Amino acid sequence: MHYTIHKNDSSTEWVTFIHGAGGSSSIWYKQVRAFQQKYNVLLIDLRGHGKSKKPIYEKLKRYQFDNIGDEVIEVLNHLEIASTHWVGISLGTIIIREITERFPERTRSMIMAGAIMKINFRGQVLMRLGDLLKSVIPYLLMYRLFAYIIMPRNSHKESRYLFINEAKKLYQKEFTRWFSLVADVNPLLKYFRFKDAHVPTLYIMGEEDHMFLPSITKIVQGHSSASLHVIPACGHVVNVEKPLAFNEVAMRFLKGV
Repeated sequence: MHYTIHKNDSSTEWVTFIHGAGGSSSIWYKQVRAFQQKYNVLLIDLRGHGKSKKPIYEKLKRYQFDNIGDEVIEVLNHLEIASTHWVGISLGTIIIREITERFPERTRSMIMAGAIMKINFRGQVLMRLGDLLKSVIPYLLMYRLFAYIIMPRNSHKESRYLFINEAKKLYQKEFTRWFSLVADVNPLLKYFRFKDAHVPTLYIMGEEDHMFLPSITKIVQGHSSASLHVIPACGHVVNVEKPLAFNEVAMRFLKGV
């Protein structure tokens, strides 16, 4: 997979950023400078996204979260990073949580932004509808629809534009593989909601993230290792919509780990 490093020669700690479906490591452009002041920063493009394009992916009909997580771990191994703080957005939070479940020794802490730990009824309907139409409707049209439903307000415009613009770099088969992955994620998310990771975890959610905030609020009540910070007047992609608030809260959390 393609990755980018921003070194801080005075630090031995790493922060690894994982983007969401349809995005790329460019989603973190408002975070790199702030985090590099204290940490070594690693940005990863997940398979099929950004610059992580390989012919081998063309032969795969479906993806699995453990395969994707294994590829991320391979990058850490290659760079000889024993453990890292993780920062994820949207679907990236599922990948981080799955990696932590299997390789807890590689995780120092988790910052879960716009976290997806439960897909509500409206989301379930969208998933089923999308699964039926994914081979008929152009993927970009479907992606635009989902982006507007998840980020509906005018104040979410920048986030919508960024995600849709990044999604244009995908293509139909790649979108279908990732969509099928998300459509089958419910059992995994149910397990994550039930089991505390026992790793310092900060959820950073937007006050207007109507699809995912309610479930995260419930999770932190039952997980002693987790805390929640809600950013006012903010939607799903908190690191883009409110970067200064996001960076401040995240850096304060890391300092306390």
